[in-house]
Amino acid sequence: MDPAVLREDMVDGLEHGMDVAESVALAMRTVPRHEFVENAPYQNRDGDYEGSTVLSPANVARLLSALSADPDEDVLVVGAGVGYTAALLAEIVGETHVHAVDIDRTLVYAARSNLQSADASAVLVDCRDGAEGLPEYAPFDRILVEAAAIGPPERLVSQLAPDGRLVFPMGGPKQTLVSVDDAGEVVEKHGPVALEPLLVEGEQRSGLARNRTAREDAELDSDETGYFAPTGWEQEWIDWDERLSGRRRRYER
Repeated sequence: MDPAVLREDMVDGLEHGMDVAESVALAMRTVPRHEFVENAPYQNRDGDYEGSTVLSPANVARLLSALSADPDEDVLVVGAGVGYTAALLAEIVGETHVHAVDIDRTLVYAARSNLQSADASAVLVDCRDGAEGLPEYAPFDRILVEAAAIGPPERLVSQLAPDGRLVFPMGGPKQTLVSVDDAGEVVEKHGPVALEPLLVEGEQRSGLARNRTAREDAELDSDETGYFAPTGWEQEWIDWDERLSGRRRRYER
């Protein structure tokens, strides 16, 4: 079937079941999702690429509707993924106003290639630690984080323009999609979500495994590691407060 028809059907289904901003719906009717997602691109379900979750069209629509970006606003996407969200934003605000970062180099290469195939090659995609943002291109009118964090990352908040908005899933396993102002205060809640956590250096799949201490090895009692370990051992080990505030903790050997 013609991909354009499938796109129309996909967006019609989304608008029937949820509130989708008009600009977001128009962008989703325009951007060819099959350039970004190979398997069943117009079905409303999460996908997978190189071990990373590709958000369903409904989740993307929710995030972008909450972001509420306007034409010519400068936008940063933290968690470039396969590049689909960035491509939609390029339709809304203009290609040269969209910047995206991802901690995983494999995803950065994929996003760049996909964006070029979708005629959105002017979108900037760089390999960065998402919590650090992209300070050399700041300030941003809108920042969208496609991963969960316990609280607003202070370096991202500091890169907001006056009256800017940071949208991200706040919380651990139980998350709420929130909008945060340039003072770091939650100004709006958009309902529950369930996204993967914002990764720090060493946790990306394409990187080297982080060296654990003997204490951590002793506490690990499962094949599952990281954020979703049943015991929560590694989540507790990471000093999130200091991480999000941009400070670096000094450990004595």
